[in-house]
Amino acid sequence: MKKNKLPRRIVIGIALGVLVGTACHHFAGSEQSAKEIASYFSMVTDIFLRMIKMIIAPLVFATLVGGIASMGNSRSVGRIGLRAMAWFVTASVISLAIGMGLVNLFQPGAGLNLEVAQHAASPVVNTGDFSLKIFISHVFPRSIAEAMANNEILQIVVFSLFFGFALAGVKRAGYTTIVDSIEELAKVMFKVTDFVMAFAPIGVFAAIASAITTQGLGLIVDYGKLIAEFYLGIVILWCVLFAAGYLFLGRSVFTLGKLIREPVLLAFSTASSESAYPKTMEALEKFGAPKRVSSFVLPLGYSFNLDGSMMYQAFAIMFIAQAYNVDLSFTQQLLILLTLMITSKGMAGVARASVVVVAATLPMFNLPEAGILLILGIDQFLDMARTATNVIGNSIATAVVAKSEPHEEAEDVPGTEPTRPIHTAATA
Repeated sequence: MKKNKLPRRIVIGIALGVLVGTACHHFAGSEQSAKEIASYFSMVTDIFLRMIKMIIAPLVFATLVGGIASMGNSRSVGRIGLRAMAWFVTASVISLAIGMGLVNLFQPGAGLNLEVAQHAASPVVNTGDFSLKIFISHVFPRSIAEAMANNEILQIVVFSLFFGFALAGVKRAGYTTIVDSIEELAKVMFKVTDFVMAFAPIGVFAAIASAITTQGLGLIVDYGKLIAEFYLGIVILWCVLFAAGYLFLGRSVFTLGKLIREPVLLAFSTASSESAYPKTMEALEKFGAPKRVSSFVLPLGYSFNLDGSMMYQAFAIMFIAQAYNVDLSFTQQLLILLTLMITSKGMAGVARASVVVVAATLPMFNLPEAGILLILGIDQFLDMARTATNVIGNSIATAVVAKSEPHEEAEDVPGTEPTRPIHTAATA
């Protein structure tokens, strides 16, 4: 019952955040006062997100290592990884295509007729993190302690892969003890997650109140056209994702949808995928996805399967081009799509990553870098939708890959328990 009350409490937190934020914005008196008031709300949000982040590294390590050890051989990992990446690439192409199609249809930036300043301000975000050489070298951790301290999910995944394979290959005395200890660590971290989640409504309230206090509801009205069209694209993408899930999972995809309501709502309200990770893992386990699959595919998806972020990037770049009356041909737009497919894969662990990707892509196509300022003000509202979509996309991808995997492989591996069969249309 307590778990069922959490989504309702989060919704109440959102509503109160809007009301309190609007009141604070109205009575602040000045922009400086509004920012000072918002800083106190931001402090509460920061504390909540810090508690979430302290869970991520040990949870990813424990679940991923336990999952690989239970697989017992590298062939299973290769097969699962190949299927997951095929899904990720396909979903990314679809997300970008829907975004490009809608932004060309509605033309949200048309009519702004902005001109590029002669001495435009330098970019407000650092784009240096997105060279291919830096990204590839960044994937491999110099120290697992450093990777965990910085919550570098991709680096933690790489180390966990090595550790899991080594553990699976050393089946000697004490093997089951190590595996059991790692699985117990995962259970402990899920319990810690329950404690942290009790503070979720407060963190959500503070996050919304902070954004509204500084920006006000008027900002939503000014950019209403762009926001409404982006959210329409998000709804279409959700329909496509669930339709794709229905092809593989049948009606049980709707059971999955019910199970992930809490992490999706949490991701939406906090604009943080990390905050939803533990609850997403828990929902997938309830759905029946084997731990050996979900503990591998879900962390991988956090780095390579960002459906909402991909759509956002397409919207943002085309909006900026339209606002500055830059006409992009179909070939140029296709090239932008392919570029985003590559640059977005380095997003994991980078603050305000989607904005950074957009800022890095603009100069590649001679678009004004100052255009990034147009969307920074409303980025919080767009970020909420794209983050929730990322959680949905990763959940469906993990469930589909899990459905395609045989369940008997873990039976002969010491220290593991057989998993429950995944939901089917008959049992949903």
